[in-house]
Amino acid sequence: MNSPDSVFEKMNIMGSRGVPFLFMIDFACLEPIAIPLNEAAEQGILFDVRGFINYDSEPTSNMKALIFEKFPVDFAQYRKAFEIAMESLRFGNSYLLNLTFATPVRINRSLKEIFMLSKAPYRILSDDRFVVFSPECFIRIAGNTIRSFPMKGTIDAGLHDASNILLSDRKEMAEHNTIVDLIRNDLSMVSSAVRVERFRYLEEIKTNQKHLLQASSEIAGKLTSDWPSKIGTILQTLLPAGSIFRAPKTMTIDIIKKQNL
Repeated sequence: MNSPDSVFEKMNIMGSRGVPFLFMIDFACLEPIAIPLNEAAEQGILFDVRGFINYDSEPTSNMKALIFEKFPVDFAQYRKAFEIAMESLRFGNSYLLNLTFATPVRINRSLKEIFMLSKAPYRILSDDRFVVFSPECFIRIAGNTIRSFPMKGTIDAGLHDASNILLSDRKEMAEHNTIVDLIRNDLSMVSSAVRVERFRYLEEIKTNQKHLLQASSEIAGKLTSDWPSKIGTILQTLLPAGSIFRAPKTMTIDIIKKQNL
Protein backbone atom coordinates (compact mmCIF):
# COMPACT_ATOMS: atom_id res chain seq x y z
CA MET A 1 0.00 0.00 0.00
CA ASN A 2 1.33 3.42 -0.94
CA SER A 3 1.95 5.86 1.89
CA PRO A 4 0.13 9.21 1.64
CA ASP A 5 3.41 11.15 1.48
CA SER A 6 4.70 9.02 -1.41
CA VAL A 7 1.47 9.49 -3.35
CA PHE A 8 1.51 13.28 -2.96
CA GLU A 9 5.18 13.34 -3.95
CA LYS A 10 4.29 11.26 -7.01
CA MET A 11 1.79 13.99 -7.91
CA ASN A 12 4.57 16.58 -7.62
CA ILE A 13 6.76 14.55 -9.97
CA MET A 14 4.00 14.04 -12.54
CA GLY A 15 3.09 17.72 -12.28
CA SER A 16 6.68 18.82 -12.86
CA ARG A 17 6.85 16.59 -15.94
CA GLY A 18 3.53 17.82 -17.33
CA VAL A 19 1.93 14.39 -17.03
CA PRO A 20 -1.88 14.59 -16.63
CA PHE A 21 -2.96 12.40 -13.72
CA LEU A 22 -5.97 11.26 -11.75
CA PHE A 23 -5.98 11.01 -7.98
CA MET A 24 -8.40 9.62 -5.40
CA ILE A 25 -7.98 10.31 -1.68
CA ASP A 26 -10.24 8.68 0.91
CA PHE A 27 -11.25 10.51 4.10
CA ALA A 28 -8.70 8.72 6.33
CA CYS A 29 -6.08 8.80 3.54
CA LEU A 30 -5.52 5.05 3.97
CA GLU A 31 -5.71 4.14 0.28
CA PRO A 32 -4.58 7.17 -1.73
CA ILE A 33 -4.17 6.71 -5.46
CA ALA A 34 -2.43 8.80 -8.11
CA ILE A 35 -1.99 7.44 -11.63
CA PRO A 36 -1.32 8.87 -15.10
CA LEU A 37 -4.63 9.79 -16.69
CA ASN A 38 -4.13 7.43 -19.63
CA GLU A 39 -3.91 4.45 -17.26
CA ALA A 40 -7.23 5.05 -15.53
CA ALA A 41 -9.48 3.02 -17.83
CA GLU A 42 -7.18 0.00 -17.84
CA GLN A 43 -7.28 0.05 -14.05
CA GLY A 44 -11.08 0.01 -14.09
CA ILE A 45 -11.57 3.70 -13.35
CA LEU A 46 -14.00 5.76 -15.41
CA PHE A 47 -14.43 9.50 -14.98
CA ASP A 48 -16.39 12.47 -16.23
CA VAL A 49 -15.11 15.91 -15.25
CA ARG A 50 -17.44 18.50 -16.73
CA GLY A 51 -17.71 16.51 -19.96
CA PHE A 52 -14.06 15.39 -20.14
CA ILE A 53 -14.44 11.60 -20.16
CA ASN A 54 -12.39 8.44 -20.68
CA TYR A 55 -15.16 6.05 -21.79
CA ASP A 56 -17.70 5.47 -24.53
CA SER A 57 -21.25 6.30 -23.54
CA GLU A 58 -23.61 3.35 -23.23
CA PRO A 59 -27.37 3.34 -23.88
CA THR A 60 -29.47 3.53 -20.72
CA SER A 61 -32.97 3.35 -22.20
CA ASN A 62 -35.59 0.68 -21.48
CA MET A 63 -34.60 0.44 -17.85
CA LYS A 64 -36.96 -0.76 -15.14
CA ALA A 65 -38.59 1.81 -12.89
CA LEU A 66 -36.12 3.02 -10.28
CA ILE A 67 -36.17 1.42 -6.84
CA PHE A 68 -34.32 3.56 -4.32
CA GLU A 69 -34.75 2.73 -0.65
CA LYS A 70 -32.78 4.30 2.19
CA PHE A 71 -32.09 2.73 5.58
CA PRO A 72 -30.98 5.57 7.88
CA VAL A 73 -29.67 5.02 11.40
CA ASP A 74 -32.27 4.76 14.15
CA PHE A 75 -33.21 7.79 16.20
CA ALA A 76 -31.36 6.64 19.34
CA GLN A 77 -28.05 6.40 17.46
CA TYR A 78 -28.63 9.75 15.81
CA ARG A 79 -29.54 11.42 19.09
CA LYS A 80 -26.39 10.12 20.80
CA ALA A 81 -24.21 11.49 17.99
CA PHE A 82 -26.18 14.75 17.94
CA GLU A 83 -25.59 15.26 21.66
CA ILE A 84 -21.85 14.66 21.21
CA ALA A 85 -21.81 17.19 18.37
CA MET A 86 -23.74 19.77 20.41
CA GLU A 87 -21.42 19.31 23.39
CA SER A 88 -18.41 19.95 21.15
CA LEU A 89 -20.08 23.11 19.87
CA ARG A 90 -20.90 24.34 23.38
CA PHE A 91 -17.32 23.77 24.53
CA GLY A 92 -15.99 25.68 21.53
CA ASN A 93 -14.12 22.67 20.10
CA SER A 94 -16.00 23.24 16.86
CA TYR A 95 -18.33 25.96 15.66
CA LEU A 96 -19.70 24.22 12.57
CA LEU A 97 -19.85 20.42 12.28
CA ASN A 98 -21.25 18.26 9.49
CA LEU A 99 -23.13 15.43 11.23
CA THR A 100 -23.63 12.63 8.70
CA PHE A 101 -23.85 8.84 8.69
CA ALA A 102 -23.12 6.05 6.24
CA THR A 103 -26.58 5.11 4.99
CA PRO A 104 -27.23 1.76 3.29
CA VAL A 105 -29.47 1.91 0.23
CA ARG A 106 -31.23 -0.64 -1.94
CA ILE A 107 -31.28 0.22 -5.62
CA ASN A 108 -31.97 -1.79 -8.77
CA ARG A 109 -29.02 -0.36 -10.65
CA SER A 110 -25.41 -1.49 -10.91
CA LEU A 111 -22.64 0.92 -9.96
CA LYS A 112 -21.85 1.38 -13.64
CA GLU A 113 -25.50 2.11 -14.44
CA ILE A 114 -25.59 4.68 -11.63
CA PHE A 115 -22.45 6.25 -13.06
CA MET A 116 -23.85 6.38 -16.58
CA LEU A 117 -27.26 7.70 -15.47
CA SER A 118 -25.96 10.42 -13.15
CA LYS A 119 -26.04 13.97 -14.49
CA ALA A 120 -23.56 15.42 -11.99
CA PRO A 121 -20.68 17.45 -13.46
CA TYR A 122 -18.09 15.45 -11.48
CA ARG A 123 -18.33 11.67 -11.56
CA ILE A 124 -16.03 8.71 -11.01
CA LEU A 125 -16.45 4.93 -11.05
CA SER A 126 -13.87 2.52 -9.65
CA ASP A 127 -14.68 -1.02 -10.86
CA ASP A 128 -17.32 -2.54 -8.58
CA ARG A 129 -15.94 -0.78 -5.48
CA PHE A 130 -17.69 2.56 -5.52
CA VAL A 131 -19.24 5.33 -7.57
CA VAL A 132 -19.06 9.02 -6.70
CA PHE A 133 -20.90 11.97 -8.18
CA SER A 134 -20.88 15.56 -7.00
CA PRO A 135 -21.97 19.03 -8.14
CA GLU A 136 -19.17 20.76 -6.22
CA CYS A 137 -15.79 21.80 -7.62
CA PHE A 138 -13.16 21.66 -4.87
CA ILE A 139 -10.39 23.52 -6.68
CA ARG A 140 -9.67 24.57 -10.25
CA ILE A 141 -6.38 26.00 -11.50
CA ALA A 142 -6.14 28.08 -14.67
CA GLY A 143 -2.92 29.88 -15.49
CA ASN A 144 -1.47 30.65 -12.08
CA THR A 145 -4.83 31.26 -10.43
CA ILE A 146 -6.35 28.72 -8.06
CA ARG A 147 -10.08 28.85 -7.33
CA SER A 148 -12.36 27.06 -4.90
CA PHE A 149 -16.16 26.91 -5.08
CA PRO A 150 -17.60 25.93 -1.68
CA MET A 151 -21.31 25.10 -1.53
CA LYS A 152 -23.31 25.85 1.59
CA GLY A 153 -27.05 26.42 1.73
CA THR A 154 -29.73 24.36 -0.02
CA ILE A 155 -33.45 24.76 -0.60
CA ASP A 156 -36.19 23.03 -2.57
CA ALA A 157 -36.40 25.00 -5.82
CA GLY A 158 -40.10 24.24 -6.01
CA LEU A 159 -40.92 26.45 -3.03
CA HIS A 160 -42.46 29.83 -3.73
CA ASP A 161 -39.76 32.55 -3.74
CA ALA A 162 -37.13 29.90 -2.96
CA SER A 163 -34.10 31.99 -3.94
CA ASN A 164 -35.04 34.92 -1.70
CA ILE A 165 -35.87 32.59 1.20
CA LEU A 166 -32.45 30.97 0.96
CA LEU A 167 -30.45 34.17 0.48
CA SER A 168 -32.21 36.01 3.34
CA ASP A 169 -31.94 33.15 5.86
CA ARG A 170 -29.68 34.32 8.71
CA LYS A 171 -28.61 30.80 9.68
CA GLU A 172 -27.67 29.91 6.12
CA MET A 173 -25.80 33.21 5.77
CA ALA A 174 -23.82 32.58 8.97
CA GLU A 175 -22.85 29.06 7.92
CA HIS A 176 -21.89 30.20 4.43
CA ASN A 177 -19.74 33.01 5.86
CA THR A 178 -17.94 30.47 8.08
CA ILE A 179 -17.12 28.18 5.17
CA VAL A 180 -16.00 31.04 2.92
CA ASP A 181 -13.68 32.25 5.68
CA LEU A 182 -12.30 28.73 6.15
CA ILE A 183 -11.60 28.30 2.43
CA ARG A 184 -9.96 31.74 2.28
CA ASN A 185 -7.65 30.67 5.10
CA ASP A 186 -6.89 27.35 3.39
CA LEU A 187 -6.08 28.99 0.05
CA SER A 188 -3.86 31.50 1.89
CA MET A 189 -1.62 28.57 2.88
CA VAL A 190 -0.80 27.81 -0.76
CA SER A 191 -1.38 31.10 -2.60
CA SER A 192 -1.29 34.87 -2.28
CA ALA A 193 -3.73 37.73 -2.90
CA VAL A 194 -6.69 35.57 -1.86
CA ARG A 195 -10.05 37.22 -2.51
CA VAL A 196 -13.74 36.36 -2.84
CA GLU A 197 -14.69 36.90 -6.47
CA ARG A 198 -18.36 35.85 -6.21
CA PHE A 199 -20.34 35.57 -3.00
CA ARG A 200 -23.45 33.44 -2.51
CA TYR A 201 -24.54 32.95 -6.10
CA LEU A 202 -27.18 30.29 -6.78
CA GLU A 203 -26.90 27.14 -8.87
CA GLU A 204 -29.55 24.61 -9.82
CA ILE A 205 -29.09 20.94 -8.93
CA LYS A 206 -31.40 18.13 -10.02
CA THR A 207 -31.47 14.87 -8.06
CA ASN A 208 -33.54 11.72 -8.55
CA GLN A 209 -35.99 13.10 -5.99
CA LYS A 210 -35.87 16.91 -6.03
CA HIS A 211 -34.88 20.04 -7.89
CA LEU A 212 -32.69 22.13 -5.58
CA LEU A 213 -31.12 25.57 -5.37
CA GLN A 214 -27.61 25.62 -3.93
CA ALA A 215 -25.66 28.67 -2.71
CA SER A 216 -21.99 28.81 -3.69
CA SER A 217 -19.11 31.27 -3.58
CA GLU A 218 -15.98 31.60 -5.69
CA ILE A 219 -12.66 32.26 -3.93
CA ALA A 220 -9.39 32.79 -5.79
CA GLY A 221 -5.70 33.14 -5.07
CA LYS A 222 -2.43 33.55 -6.98
CA LEU A 223 0.02 30.64 -7.22
CA THR A 224 3.71 30.91 -8.03
CA SER A 225 4.59 29.93 -11.59
CA ASP A 226 6.21 26.67 -10.46
CA TRP A 227 2.96 25.34 -8.98
CA PRO A 228 2.82 22.23 -11.24
CA SER A 229 5.87 20.81 -9.43
CA LYS A 230 4.08 21.45 -6.11
CA ILE A 231 0.59 20.24 -7.04
CA GLY A 232 0.76 17.24 -4.70
CA THR A 233 1.89 19.42 -1.81
CA ILE A 234 -0.89 21.92 -2.58
CA LEU A 235 -3.52 19.19 -2.51
CA GLN A 236 -2.10 17.64 0.66
CA THR A 237 -2.33 21.05 2.36
CA LEU A 238 -5.90 21.71 1.26
CA LEU A 239 -7.41 18.27 1.88
CA PRO A 240 -9.84 17.30 3.28
CA ALA A 241 -12.22 19.89 1.87
CA GLY A 242 -13.38 22.24 4.61
CA SER A 243 -16.74 22.77 2.92
CA ILE A 244 -17.53 19.14 3.75
CA PHE A 245 -16.25 18.79 7.30
CA ARG A 246 -16.86 22.35 8.55
CA ALA A 247 -14.77 24.40 10.96
CA PRO A 248 -12.28 24.68 12.52
CA LYS A 249 -11.27 21.90 10.17
CA THR A 250 -8.62 20.02 12.17
CA MET A 251 -10.54 19.94 15.46
CA THR A 252 -13.84 19.13 13.76
CA ILE A 253 -12.29 16.20 11.90
CA ASP A 254 -10.85 14.92 15.20
CA ILE A 255 -14.33 15.05 16.76
CA ILE A 256 -15.79 13.10 13.85
CA LYS A 257 -13.04 10.47 14.03
CA LYS A 258 -13.09 10.01 17.81
CA GLN A 259 -16.85 9.79 18.13
CA ASN A 260 -17.34 7.85 14.89
CA LEU A 261 -20.08 10.25 13.87
